[in-house]
Amino acid sequence: MSNRVHERSMEMDEEGSTKMKMKVKVQQLPTKMKKILKNVWKVGKDDPRRVKHALKVGVSLTLVSLLYLMEPLFKGIGNSAIWAVMTVVVVLEFSAGATLCKGLNRGLGTLIAGSLAFFIEFVANDSGKIFRAIFIGAAVFIIGALITYLRFIPYIKKNYDYGMLIFLLTFNLITVSSYRVDTVIKIAHERFYTIAMGVGICLLMSLLVFPIWSGEDLHKSTVAKLQGLSSSIEACVNEYFEEEEKEEEISDLSEDIIYNGYKTVLDSKSADEALAMYASWEPRHTRHCHRFPWKHYVKVGSVLRQFGYTVVALHGCLKTEIQTPRPLRGLFKDPCVRLAGEICKVLSELAASIRNRRHCSPEILSDSLQVALQDLNTAIKSQPKLFLGSNQNGTVSQGNSGRHTTNVTVSQHIHKDTNDATSRQTVTRLEQNTGTPRGERMSRFGPNVSFSRLRADTLERRSAAATSERKILRQQLSRIVVLTSLEFSEALPFAAFASLLVEMVARLDNVIEEVEELGTIACFKEYDNSVDQKDVEVRVEKPADLVVGLE
Repeated sequence: MSNRVHERSMEMDEEGSTKMKMKVKVQQLPTKMKKILKNVWKVGKDDPRRVKHALKVGVSLTLVSLLYLMEPLFKGIGNSAIWAVMTVVVVLEFSAGATLCKGLNRGLGTLIAGSLAFFIEFVANDSGKIFRAIFIGAAVFIIGALITYLRFIPYIKKNYDYGMLIFLLTFNLITVSSYRVDTVIKIAHERFYTIAMGVGICLLMSLLVFPIWSGEDLHKSTVAKLQGLSSSIEACVNEYFEEEEKEEEISDLSEDIIYNGYKTVLDSKSADEALAMYASWEPRHTRHCHRFPWKHYVKVGSVLRQFGYTVVALHGCLKTEIQTPRPLRGLFKDPCVRLAGEICKVLSELAASIRNRRHCSPEILSDSLQVALQDLNTAIKSQPKLFLGSNQNGTVSQGNSGRHTTNVTVSQHIHKDTNDATSRQTVTRLEQNTGTPRGERMSRFGPNVSFSRLRADTLERRSAAATSERKILRQQLSRIVVLTSLEFSEALPFAAFASLLVEMVARLDNVIEEVEELGTIACFKEYDNSVDQKDVEVRVEKPADLVVGLE
């Protein structure tokens, strides 16, 4: 009886806990719905073109559905109208280049596969049933193996892989079905017409209704990567030289700016290659489009990734366990800030050059950059104790020969002083024990005194004293080494930070060369200082703001 009551109580407890959980979930439902709606709104707000693309897909699907919904169209096409719907779902992509690539691949793959299947059907039509089966099987094997092997070729895989897949699927469906179905060629014709209708609707919607060009996206992404790197460098220098009280307030914000700035660059390889491939399919839609070498944008992106690795390392200097004290950083604040400002100025000018499709200034590497480098070098040389140790420590560590000579000299003095002190102590004890004057100690040891034992005792005492003195010397030298190491370890993080800034200046040449080559191939406009005076003023003010913010 008690067991039943206990089981009943447990069931009631479980039922109560289940109801409580359901109640909590119901109470949390409005919060979850708000979060979902917020995310949905954010997707459209970040890129309004996504809303336009969704509307275009909806309109396209409605148009191809009329092949089923309208009776005259359905009688003319029949059940093959479903292929038009499938084509719109598969082919209509976000950008015009991607739609052209997939649409033309699908259309050409279907056309070539249908033509080849019709030819095989024509050849095998008059033969016997057994020979026809063997011929179709052999054709399927040869074509299937050949097309699959061709898909491994990099150029074909990159540009025509989808078309190869559609060709292989369509060819096998038509060829194998023709052995049992007599009207398969008619069905193939109907499917080809419906697929062509679907592809045509997709192309019209992509090219004429709010077109989205992959080339423009690649162009804008290159500009955004240059600006992101500039923002990351600026935020890194801000945080590195910021005062400790202010650092806690802006650390989270600067962390996001730094990370987002170089993350876009490092993760852009696959996106750049895809955009460049789709841009190569797009027709000329502006007077500049036919001149743009989209593949060279990929090279610029590769150089920017190499530059971005240095920015990542610069960001890592902010996260190291051993940090240079802020008073020491302040000694080099001004040259570092000016050097970072000049780097940001160059990156901003390169971004403006690509954005406006014009060549960059011939004096993009100004004298100010060289002056900032020299000032940083001078500031580092003016503090040799931080990087090379103090003069006293440097004397101790001037080469192996000097260190060996110093150690030998110190050891000789220790042994000499120790021997003299030990000898004097031993003689004094003998005089006290025997009462013999010092001048007569060699002939009056007495019968109970052993000369060998006395000598051994003396040597033992000398050895113990020398060992004690060597330990004291080693401890002193160890303290000197530790102090020197601590001074160097404090200065080492800043040395890494400064060397990365210098490395950025060296890598700027590669970025400038690629951008200039891009401008030459793409026939950018010549540099005009009067036209771009506004952009120049913005870029000049940026380093000044950086200096004010750090002071």
